[in-house]
Amino acid sequence: MENTLLDIKNLKVWYRTYKGYAKVVDGINLFVNKGEKVGLVGESGCGKTTTMKTVLRVLDSKVATVPEGEILFKNRDILKMKYNELQQVRKQSISMISQEPTAALNPVFTVGSQIMDIIRYSEQYKDYSKSEMLSLAVKTIKDVLIPDPERILNSYPHQLSGGMKQRICIAMALVTPRELLIADEPGTALDVTVQDQIHKLLKALVEEKKMSLIMITHSLGVARELSDRIYVMYAGNIVEVAQTKELFKNPLHPYTLGLMECVPRLYGGGISEGIYGYIPDYINPPAGCRFYPRCPSAMEICEKEKPPTVSVSEDHKVACFKYH
Repeated sequence: MENTLLDIKNLKVWYRTYKGYAKVVDGINLFVNKGEKVGLVGESGCGKTTTMKTVLRVLDSKVATVPEGEILFKNRDILKMKYNELQQVRKQSISMISQEPTAALNPVFTVGSQIMDIIRYSEQYKDYSKSEMLSLAVKTIKDVLIPDPERILNSYPHQLSGGMKQRICIAMALVTPRELLIADEPGTALDVTVQDQIHKLLKALVEEKKMSLIMITHSLGVARELSDRIYVMYAGNIVEVAQTKELFKNPLHPYTLGLMECVPRLYGGGISEGIYGYIPDYINPPAGCRFYPRCPSAMEICEKEKPPTVSVSEDHKVACFKYH
């Protein structure tokens, strides 16, 4: 456990609604080791972003509540930290690349002003002169493949395209040294030709700076390229976790198999099949396995009881009665 950087234990996150509590995250367990690259895969609405925003405690406390669980960062519970302690974690230890760059950037300040603020409040660069901070900002902008960095630094967010703003968010997350980087679909707003370059850049920078990475993605292909280990998440539950090679060699959970069936077959043999149905209503979720209504291998017990997580090998775990 000395090598564990982040350890999430039995985390539950609920949202208050007019109809009652939406139980979006339902007791998940997840850990990240120092220097490890972890993928968090699942379809939209399954709780991936909610989980990671809870790590940084940026969810609106008037709407979201955490009734149970621990988030241990270097053996300290983030959920119990005082505001000043939490701010230190945000400034020096954990950064997050948002999936929505327009919402992440302040519209009334220039891009350069926002990047300079991050550098100014970093412990490592607090003694830097203004010119040195500016040079670092320019270098970071170049690192994310943006031409003419001086012009970009003097621009406001509304003057930039969606893809350009996404790259600015990536630059802001990487401009100061961090121990953990949370990347929430960093390639969503980028052109296909640039996505692969940015993904490779992220991987190289993470390895160069010996950072840990959590890559939130819908794409198993992206997770396969960037992750050492993959968590498969469905409707607020971790349904399978394994080393990347092991997961693709021997996928077990019906949901994991369904995600792989969704991948287009470029070699012929028909179109991708997809997964029948939709994610459940979080206000009134199924009593047993949340994947039960969509599962082609469902059994009677699946409707009534939540499946326990079982180990099928040393590093391969699955939550399914088929293997219990």
